[in-house]
Amino acid sequence: MSSDATSSPEPPLSTPAPGPNQPPPPESAVKFTRTAGLWSFLALGFLILIILLIFITQNTTSGDFAFLGWHWSLPLGVAILLAAVSGGLITFLAGTARIYQLRRAAKKNLQAASR
Repeated sequence: MSSDATSSPEPPLSTPAPGPNQPPPPESAVKFTRTAGLWSFLALGFLILIILLIFITQNTTSGDFAFLGWHWSLPLGVAILLAAVSGGLITFLAGTARIYQLRRAAKKNLQAASR
């Protein structure tokens, strides 16, 4: 590249802002929908599932586990997956209880306000 003053400048990559007499560019007619969000969520879910399957197949060494007098043997990948799912279920149950509590409080406040 040379810094020749006679060379013409490159055109800008972005479109210039509309002037006072120019209408704004038209908006896209396609809007984000719930179906598009669901599709993206499903694609992300399948990607996570593939990663989990790879993790489980690479960690097949058995480990001995004990809990409250029970003793068993599981592959390490399966044991870690079960621990993660159990943690997710506990989090889900705690969140559900909190949502239920907040809905009851909101309903009581709404009834008190309407009196």
